[in-house]
Amino acid sequence: MTAVETFGAHLVRASTGILERLPEPVRVEVYVLALNIWRVDADDRRPYVDIGHNTESRYREAAETDPEEARWHYAHWILEGFDRLGNVPEDPAGGAQWKAEAGRLGLWYDGPFDLDRRLDDPEVAARADGLRRHFQASVIDLARRLNESGTVERIFGRPLPVVVFDMDSPGWEEEATTAANPPELIREFLTYYG
Repeated sequence: MTAVETFGAHLVRASTGILERLPEPVRVEVYVLALNIWRVDADDRRPYVDIGHNTESRYREAAETDPEEARWHYAHWILEGFDRLGNVPEDPAGGAQWKAEAGRLGLWYDGPFDLDRRLDDPEVAARADGLRRHFQASVIDLARRLNESGTVERIFGRPLPVVVFDMDSPGWEEEATTAANPPELIREFLTYYG
């Protein structure tokens, strides 16, 4: 019997492939990796993560007014054009794994997404919150595993900070990034956010 890949293992394998496909001229410019969490139509059942980065060139373009903010605030970074992993059409395997895992954890619920339903139905609200927390934990684990396994250093020739954002949870990036990285990799990031 063949073992079924877990959602977390899928994220590591697929994101490693995405990073390996970056052209060498881009790799030498990257100073930070960014895992940006989004949701299709704000539905916690449809989360995905962009496997992104920022480059020294992009930083120099944005650094004229506030160099520290341009370096560490995602609003100044490259935000589009990245591969997506999760419950999105671009990642059918990941979507199936996410839905199955959410079901095993008792978090999945069916029916149309409706914000009023989430607000009015305590069971739906609890499941949606559980889905959000579980996906966030999966992405933090992905960031941690990319560095601990040596994958980032192998691909980029040096360790890099992996900053984790959730576009629906402003301010969470400091907590998430701290949990995902060795302290020495995120000193500058924490100085900016501190």
